[in-house]
Amino acid sequence: MTTKQIFLYFLPLLMVATSCREDELVVPSEYEIIGDENKETSIRGFYLVNEGNMGSNKCTLDFYDYHTGLYSRNFYAERNPNVIKELGDVGNDIGIYGSKLYIVVNCSHKVEVLDAHSGVRLGQIDIPNCRYIRFHRGKAYVSSYVGPVLIDPNAPKGAVYEVDTLSLGITRKVSVGYQPEEMEVVDDYMYVANSGGYRAPNYDNTVSVIQMVDFKQVQQIPVGINLHRLKKDRYNKLWITSRGDYQTRPSRLYVMQKKPGFNQMVVTDTIPVACSNMAIYGDYMYYYATEWNNYSASNTITYGVIDIRTKQIVSDSFIKDGTEKEISIPYGIAVHPETGDIFVTDAKNYVSSGTLYCFSPEGYKKWSVRTGDIPAHITFLSK
Repeated sequence: MTTKQIFLYFLPLLMVATSCREDELVVPSEYEIIGDENKETSIRGFYLVNEGNMGSNKCTLDFYDYHTGLYSRNFYAERNPNVIKELGDVGNDIGIYGSKLYIVVNCSHKVEVLDAHSGVRLGQIDIPNCRYIRFHRGKAYVSSYVGPVLIDPNAPKGAVYEVDTLSLGITRKVSVGYQPEEMEVVDDYMYVANSGGYRAPNYDNTVSVIQMVDFKQVQQIPVGINLHRLKKDRYNKLWITSRGDYQTRPSRLYVMQKKPGFNQMVVTDTIPVACSNMAIYGDYMYYYATEWNNYSASNTITYGVIDIRTKQIVSDSFIKDGTEKEISIPYGIAVHPETGDIFVTDAKNYVSSGTLYCFSPEGYKKWSVRTGDIPAHITFLSK
């Protein structure tokens, strides 16, 4: 596509963006030619939500289109020129279910709902201090700290909200542990990682178990302190990260699974690696750690690959060409569900534009692109 063709293609959008708001200037999307086109898979592209620094109201949405090879920055503002304040403050998660795209905006206490293909806003769901979103049988489930955004030893227990994906109305709510984070559903039970982050140093250390039929918490399983990520693999094992206490108790990775004769999950393995985030593709987990230590006032950054069948570390890095030296603060990770390409985001200094890196399955850099501030969460759009 030539420069002239690109301009003519997006001219109508630019005209809309500059004419719909009377008093506010809409910054149009910026388009960059990546050229990594792939029309052979069922994936049309992917969305990347940039968190934006807390209090800055700079959460933005980017989109990469595999049909055109174009990467667009600040996608939401241009598609929704009448929305005041745009996405809001701190985008904490993103997901697609059916024809809708859901963006969890933590400090704005809402979930923004868009048409997944056009990016046009459909509505919002008001949930206090919302964190992460998952989907199950026609419903969306959102974890929530419930209380205000505030470190408080008396912070209340968190909750999981159930949302009808047709009406976008809240249908049920269940109380869980303190400051819940990621969730997964296995065999009609939801497992929720509780952090207790607002109550430091008295962190929570449990995974809540919710029976989905009655939507009641039926168990809290001790795992490790300050839990965060919780991912399900193809064998229905759960992988859970502990952030530790940032001092003497390090970050760790735990495995939960069902044992023969048991209906509920139990902790079966503790893997002695730090882990901040992970993405599972086939039989392998790709992970990185940005482990902060209060004593040294510094981060220790590591990467690795784990075979989820044997639970063994098979590589100390999935990046094979030295590009990790360019990455200041790895902050997000995803794997293309068909090609196996690995995506890593770099938050850099947390207050300016970040970078998205794309690596081949063999670990070699294919391309990189400038993003919004604090690029973090990716979801893939089917055709």
